[in-house]
Amino acid sequence: MNNAFARAPQRVGVRPPRAPAIYRHGPFTVRVTTPLRRLRALLSWCYGDSEPDAGTVLVHFDLQVRQGPLLRRLFSPQAIFRTDTATPFAPFPRSHAFPLLEWGLNWCVATRAHQFLMLHAGVLERDGYALVLPAVPGSGKSTLTAALALRGWRLLSDEFGLLDWRTGLLMPLPRAIPLKNRSIRVIRDFAPEAELGPVFPKTRKGDVAHLRPPAESRRRQHESAQPAWIVFPRYVRNSPLQLAGLHDSTAFTRLSQNAFNYRLLGATGFDALTQLVRSCRCWSAQFGDLNAMITAIDHLPVPEM
Repeated sequence: MNNAFARAPQRVGVRPPRAPAIYRHGPFTVRVTTPLRRLRALLSWCYGDSEPDAGTVLVHFDLQVRQGPLLRRLFSPQAIFRTDTATPFAPFPRSHAFPLLEWGLNWCVATRAHQFLMLHAGVLERDGYALVLPAVPGSGKSTLTAALALRGWRLLSDEFGLLDWRTGLLMPLPRAIPLKNRSIRVIRDFAPEAELGPVFPKTRKGDVAHLRPPAESRRRQHESAQPAWIVFPRYVRNSPLQLAGLHDSTAFTRLSQNAFNYRLLGATGFDALTQLVRSCRCWSAQFGDLNAMITAIDHLPVPEM
């Protein structure tokens, strides 16, 4: 476990509340109710204090993580994720309650937030311009997103590129970045100061540890950004850096395949994706060295608006 996490609740005097906790995640307000002390402590460490509920807060997602049946609590404790309308997952081991909650919130956003075109992508911002990193699982997207966030880029999201088709801007959703398996060691070596939570071994996605979102990214989580670059990253061990420009039509096709709700939105999704591609410079990238990839991204030219 990272020492920063182990000390965080004691250092700031946080005693996680038993009452429902309310957190703002970009355009969404989330209420979390759970009796699990360990989960409440991790939420406080990762996202800070719960916001006060004056009874007037519009809650977009009402989430619960409950304990399993009494007999299971004695022999094999469980955590059960529930929303106000569904129980979408089978129970997890109680020790995996935090990744269960994070994946559950991802499920809620992906299935309900259709006021946005949702891209499966890491998104970061620098000087008002946003970088979009669409990728399939296993491409190194989360590792690259985490590394850029630790090198001064503002984290908008590791999972969702939320495109507001009315404005053409990308909305922030800065949450914990789940690093898996070898990526945990890569980020620890890359940035020893990185604030990583505990490693959850043998989850359904392997070993997972969460990078705490930078405080500046959380502070600015209501500031949208103008999309400027789209880079499709692919990590290949020991590969030299290969950065190639993409034609708009190719980028459009690949983006449409990396969107959660492109088909559901129909013509609106088509128009939004067309405008996004036209407003950006697009590349594909294959890399085996994280520092070389970051250097290349840092030197991408800003497109003319």
